[in-house]
Amino acid sequence: MKIRLGCQLGYRINGSTTLVLNIQPAETPRQRVLHEVLRITATDGDGSGGGEGQAVPYESWTAAVTGNRYLRVRAAAGTALLVHHEAEVLLEPQVADPAGINEVPYAELPPEVLPHLWPSRFCESDKLQRLAWREFGAIAPGHGRVTAICNWVNDRIAYLRGASNPTTTATETLLAGAGVCRDFAHLSVAFCRALGIPARFVSAHAPGLVPPDFHAVFAAFLGGRWWLFDATRQAPLDALVRIGEGRDAAEAAFAEINGDAVPTGMEVHAEVTEGLDVAHGARTVGAVADVAEAP
Repeated sequence: MKIRLGCQLGYRINGSTTLVLNIQPAETPRQRVLHEVLRITATDGDGSGGGEGQAVPYESWTAAVTGNRYLRVRAAAGTALLVHHEAEVLLEPQVADPAGINEVPYAELPPEVLPHLWPSRFCESDKLQRLAWREFGAIAPGHGRVTAICNWVNDRIAYLRGASNPTTTATETLLAGAGVCRDFAHLSVAFCRALGIPARFVSAHAPGLVPPDFHAVFAAFLGGRWWLFDATRQAPLDALVRIGEGRDAAEAAFAEINGDAVPTGMEVHAEVTEGLDVAHGARTVGAVADVAEAP
Protein backbone atom coordinates (compact mmCIF):
# COMPACT_ATOMS: atom_id res chain seq x y z
CA MET A 1 0.00 0.00 0.00
CA LYS A 2 1.03 3.62 -0.42
CA ILE A 3 0.87 6.10 2.43
CA ARG A 4 1.32 9.87 2.35
CA LEU A 5 2.55 11.26 5.66
CA GLY A 6 4.30 14.15 7.28
CA CYS A 7 4.55 16.59 10.13
CA GLN A 8 5.21 20.22 10.94
CA LEU A 9 6.91 21.14 14.22
CA GLY A 10 7.39 24.66 15.57
CA TYR A 11 9.72 25.87 18.32
CA ARG A 12 10.48 29.22 19.93
CA ILE A 13 14.21 29.32 20.57
CA ASN A 14 14.93 31.35 23.71
CA GLY A 15 18.58 30.32 24.04
CA SER A 16 21.13 28.54 21.91
CA THR A 17 19.62 25.08 21.32
CA THR A 18 20.44 21.80 19.62
CA LEU A 19 17.58 19.49 18.66
CA VAL A 20 17.84 15.84 17.67
CA LEU A 21 14.78 14.72 15.71
CA ASN A 22 13.60 11.22 14.78
CA ILE A 23 10.61 11.98 12.54
CA GLN A 24 11.48 10.36 9.20
CA PRO A 25 10.16 6.91 8.30
CA ALA A 26 12.67 4.09 8.57
CA GLU A 27 13.84 2.54 5.31
CA THR A 28 13.56 -1.24 5.38
CA PRO A 29 12.99 -4.10 2.93
CA ARG A 30 9.21 -3.86 3.53
CA GLN A 31 8.97 -0.09 3.96
CA ARG A 32 10.38 1.99 1.12
CA VAL A 33 10.43 5.78 0.99
CA LEU A 34 9.37 6.71 -2.54
CA HIS A 35 10.02 10.43 -2.17
CA GLU A 36 10.63 12.82 0.67
CA VAL A 37 10.76 16.56 1.38
CA LEU A 38 12.44 18.11 4.41
CA ARG A 39 12.60 21.84 5.12
CA ILE A 40 13.99 23.40 8.29
CA THR A 41 13.74 27.19 8.47
CA ALA A 42 14.12 29.94 11.05
CA THR A 43 12.72 33.46 11.35
CA ASP A 44 13.63 36.23 13.78
CA GLY A 45 11.38 36.65 16.80
CA ASP A 46 8.48 34.30 17.47
CA GLY A 47 7.60 33.74 13.84
CA SER A 48 4.32 35.64 14.07
CA GLY A 49 5.36 37.94 11.25
CA GLY A 50 5.15 35.12 8.76
CA GLY A 51 7.53 34.80 5.84
CA GLU A 52 9.47 31.87 4.46
CA GLY A 53 12.38 32.11 6.89
CA GLN A 54 16.00 31.25 6.27
CA ALA A 55 17.08 27.67 5.63
CA VAL A 56 18.78 26.09 8.65
CA PRO A 57 21.54 23.53 8.02
CA TYR A 58 21.26 20.12 9.66
CA GLU A 59 23.12 16.84 9.99
CA SER A 60 21.50 13.49 9.26
CA TRP A 61 22.47 9.91 9.97
CA THR A 62 21.00 6.43 10.36
CA ALA A 63 21.70 4.36 13.46
CA ALA A 64 23.37 1.10 12.48
CA VAL A 65 21.55 -1.14 14.99
CA THR A 66 18.02 0.27 15.00
CA GLY A 67 17.77 1.89 11.57
CA ASN A 68 16.40 5.05 13.21
CA ARG A 69 16.99 8.13 11.06
CA TYR A 70 18.15 11.18 12.99
CA LEU A 71 18.47 14.89 12.31
CA ARG A 72 20.59 17.27 14.38
CA VAL A 73 19.67 20.95 14.16
CA ARG A 74 21.43 23.89 15.81
CA ALA A 75 19.12 26.87 16.39
CA ALA A 76 20.09 30.41 17.38
CA ALA A 77 18.52 32.27 20.30
CA GLY A 78 15.72 34.68 19.46
CA THR A 79 14.44 32.75 16.45
CA ALA A 80 11.38 30.69 15.58
CA LEU A 81 12.24 27.29 14.13
CA LEU A 82 9.92 25.44 11.76
CA VAL A 83 10.48 21.82 10.74
CA HIS A 84 8.44 20.57 7.78
CA HIS A 85 8.61 16.96 6.60
CA GLU A 86 6.52 14.99 4.12
CA ALA A 87 6.98 11.67 2.37
CA GLU A 88 5.28 8.95 0.40
CA VAL A 89 5.96 5.40 1.58
CA LEU A 90 5.37 2.04 -0.04
CA LEU A 91 4.46 -0.44 2.70
CA GLU A 92 4.38 -4.22 2.24
CA PRO A 93 3.07 -5.68 5.52
CA GLN A 94 3.47 -9.37 6.27
CA VAL A 95 0.44 -10.93 7.95
CA ALA A 96 0.37 -14.41 9.50
CA ASP A 97 -1.90 -16.68 11.55
CA PRO A 98 -1.28 -15.85 15.24
CA ALA A 99 -1.95 -19.46 16.24
CA GLY A 100 1.32 -20.58 14.67
CA ILE A 101 3.55 -18.02 16.40
CA ASN A 102 5.21 -19.34 19.55
CA GLU A 103 7.53 -17.94 22.18
CA VAL A 104 11.27 -18.63 21.93
CA PRO A 105 12.91 -20.33 24.95
CA TYR A 106 15.45 -18.12 26.71
CA ALA A 107 18.35 -20.44 25.85
CA GLU A 108 17.52 -20.15 22.14
CA LEU A 109 17.09 -16.37 21.91
CA PRO A 110 19.57 -14.61 19.60
CA PRO A 111 22.10 -12.61 21.65
CA GLU A 112 21.09 -9.35 19.98
CA VAL A 113 17.55 -9.50 21.40
CA LEU A 114 18.58 -10.17 25.01
CA PRO A 115 18.77 -6.43 25.93
CA HIS A 116 15.05 -6.28 25.20
CA LEU A 117 14.47 -8.58 28.19
CA TRP A 118 16.14 -6.24 30.66
CA PRO A 119 14.43 -3.50 32.68
CA SER A 120 14.85 -0.03 31.18
CA ARG A 121 14.21 3.58 32.21
CA PHE A 122 10.46 3.50 31.52
CA CYS A 123 9.80 -0.25 31.59
CA GLU A 124 10.61 -1.57 35.07
CA SER A 125 9.84 -5.19 34.28
CA ASP A 126 11.66 -6.38 37.40
CA LYS A 127 9.00 -4.68 39.54
CA LEU A 128 6.13 -6.35 37.68
CA GLN A 129 7.20 -10.00 37.62
CA ARG A 130 4.84 -11.25 40.33
CA LEU A 131 1.86 -9.46 38.81
CA ALA A 132 2.75 -10.60 35.29
CA TRP A 133 3.01 -14.26 36.25
CA ARG A 134 -0.18 -14.07 38.32
CA GLU A 135 -2.20 -12.56 35.47
CA PHE A 136 -0.63 -14.23 32.42
CA GLY A 137 1.38 -17.22 33.65
CA ALA A 138 -1.44 -19.71 33.02
CA ILE A 139 -2.00 -18.54 29.43
CA ALA A 140 -0.43 -20.70 26.73
CA PRO A 141 2.87 -19.14 25.57
CA GLY A 142 2.83 -17.50 22.16
CA HIS A 143 1.25 -14.65 20.22
CA GLY A 144 -1.99 -15.19 22.12
CA ARG A 145 -0.35 -14.46 25.46
CA VAL A 146 0.98 -11.10 24.22
CA THR A 147 -2.50 -10.36 22.87
CA ALA A 148 -3.86 -11.14 26.35
CA ILE A 149 -1.43 -8.57 27.77
CA CYS A 150 -2.77 -5.99 25.31
CA ASN A 151 -6.33 -6.85 26.28
CA TRP A 152 -5.52 -6.54 30.00
CA VAL A 153 -3.85 -3.14 29.53
CA ASN A 154 -6.69 -1.91 27.32
CA ASP A 155 -9.31 -3.00 29.86
CA ARG A 156 -7.62 -1.49 32.91
CA ILE A 157 -5.87 1.64 31.66
CA ALA A 158 -8.00 4.57 30.52
CA TYR A 159 -6.75 6.43 27.47
CA LEU A 160 -6.61 9.97 28.82
CA ARG A 161 -4.60 12.85 27.39
CA GLY A 162 -2.79 14.78 30.09
CA ALA A 163 -2.81 11.84 32.51
CA SER A 164 0.95 11.35 32.16
CA ASN A 165 4.10 13.25 31.25
CA PRO A 166 7.39 12.47 29.47
CA THR A 167 8.86 10.92 32.64
CA THR A 168 5.94 8.60 33.49
CA THR A 169 7.02 4.97 33.84
CA ALA A 170 5.15 1.69 33.34
CA THR A 171 4.59 1.18 37.07
CA GLU A 172 3.34 4.75 37.46
CA THR A 173 0.87 4.17 34.63
CA LEU A 174 -0.32 1.01 36.36
CA LEU A 175 -0.92 2.90 39.61
CA ALA A 176 -2.59 5.87 37.89
CA GLY A 177 -4.84 3.69 35.75
CA ALA A 178 -4.57 6.13 32.83
CA GLY A 179 -2.19 7.23 30.14
CA VAL A 180 -1.62 7.73 26.43
CA CYS A 181 -0.23 5.47 23.70
CA ARG A 182 3.33 5.82 24.99
CA ASP A 183 2.22 4.60 28.42
CA PHE A 184 0.17 1.71 27.01
CA ALA A 185 3.25 0.57 25.08
CA HIS A 186 5.59 0.89 28.08
CA LEU A 187 3.32 -1.14 30.37
CA SER A 188 2.85 -3.85 27.73
CA VAL A 189 6.60 -4.04 27.10
CA ALA A 190 7.29 -4.34 30.83
CA PHE A 191 4.80 -7.20 31.20
CA CYS A 192 6.30 -9.05 28.22
CA ARG A 193 9.82 -8.76 29.60
CA ALA A 194 8.65 -9.91 33.02
CA LEU A 195 7.42 -13.12 31.33
CA GLY A 196 10.69 -13.65 29.42
CA ILE A 197 9.40 -12.29 26.09
CA PRO A 198 11.75 -9.73 24.47
CA ALA A 199 9.84 -6.55 23.64
CA ARG A 200 10.69 -3.12 22.25
CA PHE A 201 9.04 0.28 21.89
CA VAL A 202 8.08 1.42 18.36
CA SER A 203 7.17 4.96 17.24
CA ALA A 204 5.12 5.24 14.07
CA HIS A 205 2.85 7.18 11.77
CA ALA A 206 -0.65 5.70 12.06
CA PRO A 207 -3.25 6.27 9.33
CA GLY A 208 -6.71 6.28 10.86
CA LEU A 209 -5.57 7.65 14.23
CA VAL A 210 -8.02 10.25 15.62
CA PRO A 211 -6.86 12.91 16.22
CA PRO A 212 -3.78 12.58 13.96
CA ASP A 213 -0.55 12.35 15.94
CA PHE A 214 2.63 10.34 16.23
CA HIS A 215 1.72 6.92 17.63
CA ALA A 216 3.45 4.50 19.99
CA VAL A 217 3.09 0.71 19.77
CA PHE A 218 5.43 -2.16 20.59
CA ALA A 219 6.95 -5.28 19.06
CA ALA A 220 7.47 -8.66 20.74
CA PHE A 221 10.04 -11.23 19.63
CA LEU A 222 8.17 -14.45 18.89
CA GLY A 223 8.89 -17.37 16.61
CA GLY A 224 12.27 -15.96 15.62
CA ARG A 225 11.12 -12.49 14.53
CA TRP A 226 9.44 -9.28 15.76
CA TRP A 227 5.64 -8.88 15.70
CA LEU A 228 3.69 -5.65 16.21
CA PHE A 229 1.07 -5.03 18.91
CA ASP A 230 -1.01 -2.01 19.93
CA ALA A 231 -2.69 -2.08 23.32
CA THR A 232 -4.63 1.11 22.51
CA ARG A 233 -6.45 -0.57 19.58
CA GLN A 234 -6.56 2.82 17.85
CA ALA A 235 -4.97 2.12 14.46
CA PRO A 236 -4.63 -0.85 12.06
CA LEU A 237 -1.28 -2.57 12.56
CA ASP A 238 -0.82 -3.36 8.88
CA ALA A 239 -0.87 0.36 7.98
CA LEU A 240 1.68 1.53 10.59
CA VAL A 241 4.72 3.30 9.15
CA ARG A 242 7.63 2.68 11.48
CA ILE A 243 9.70 5.71 12.47
CA GLY A 244 11.91 4.53 15.32
CA GLU A 245 12.44 1.77 17.84
CA GLY A 246 14.27 1.31 21.11
CA ARG A 247 14.08 -0.34 24.50
CA ASP A 248 11.63 2.41 25.48
CA ALA A 249 10.64 5.95 24.49
CA ALA A 250 13.96 7.33 25.74
CA GLU A 251 15.57 5.69 22.70
CA ALA A 252 12.84 6.54 20.19
CA ALA A 253 11.69 10.07 21.02
CA PHE A 254 10.62 12.16 18.02
CA ALA A 255 12.41 15.20 19.50
CA GLU A 256 15.14 15.73 22.07
CA ILE A 257 15.89 19.34 23.08
CA ASN A 258 19.26 20.38 24.47
CA GLY A 259 18.93 24.05 25.35
CA ASP A 260 16.13 26.55 25.85
CA ALA A 261 13.33 25.94 23.34
CA VAL A 262 9.57 25.86 23.71
CA PRO A 263 7.32 23.88 21.35
CA THR A 264 4.81 26.19 19.64
CA GLY A 265 2.88 23.76 17.50
CA MET A 266 2.73 20.29 16.01
CA GLU A 267 0.74 18.95 13.09
CA VAL A 268 0.92 15.32 12.00
CA HIS A 269 -0.84 13.54 9.15
CA ALA A 270 -0.83 10.08 7.60
CA GLU A 271 -3.26 8.87 4.93
CA VAL A 272 -3.42 5.66 2.91
CA THR A 273 -3.60 6.64 -0.74
CA GLU A 274 -3.61 3.16 -2.24
CA GLY A 275 -4.30 -0.36 -1.01
CA LEU A 276 -6.31 -0.14 2.24
CA ASP A 277 -9.36 1.64 3.59
CA VAL A 278 -8.80 2.77 7.19
CA ALA A 279 -11.67 5.25 7.30
CA HIS A 280 -13.49 3.19 9.90
CA GLY A 281 -10.61 2.87 12.33
CA ALA A 282 -8.70 -0.11 13.69
CA ARG A 283 -9.35 -3.68 12.63
CA THR A 284 -7.96 -7.13 13.33
CA VAL A 285 -5.89 -8.61 10.51
CA GLY A 286 -3.97 -11.35 12.31
CA ALA A 287 -0.35 -11.13 13.36
CA VAL A 288 1.59 -8.34 11.62
CA ALA A 289 5.37 -8.51 11.40
CA ASP A 290 7.51 -5.46 12.14
CA VAL A 291 8.59 -4.01 8.78
CA ALA A 292 12.18 -4.00 10.04
CA GLU A 293 12.20 -7.72 9.30
CA ALA A 294 13.51 -8.97 5.97
CA PRO A 295 10.98 -10.20 3.38
